[in-house]
Amino acid sequence: MTPQAADALEKLRAIALALPEADEKLSHGTPAFFITKGKMFAYFTHDHHGDGITAALVKTSGLEEQGMLIEMEPDLYYRPPYIGPSGWVGIHLDRPDTDWDRVADRIAISWELVAPRRLLEAGGR
Repeated sequence: MTPQAADALEKLRAIALALPEADEKLSHGTPAFFITKGKMFAYFTHDHHGDGITAALVKTSGLEEQGMLIEMEPDLYYRPPYIGPSGWVGIHLDRPDTDWDRVADRIAISWELVAPRRLLEAGGR
């Protein structure tokens, strides 16, 4: 892993693990973030199958939102293999001008999409 990718992972990790009941584990060899005893809300990928991309993969509300994001900012968002058909979107973390506030917002939205009602009613994030 390049130093830039390692830095991106550390920033992503800090954002994801700051969310209520968030935890991390390896999933298919890549860091994955999930709500304890719950669903995944983000993945970190680096050069997955030689694609040369360092990214965060996050849930969207569905294919319509995913398509809108990609259409509006194709240099930032992309449809990742495997989980893209389920509405997940990739966010490039390999750009020199990565907007980490925007990344944090998308991660939080993804967390909200999988959070159990009890966490959302307790004030969530």
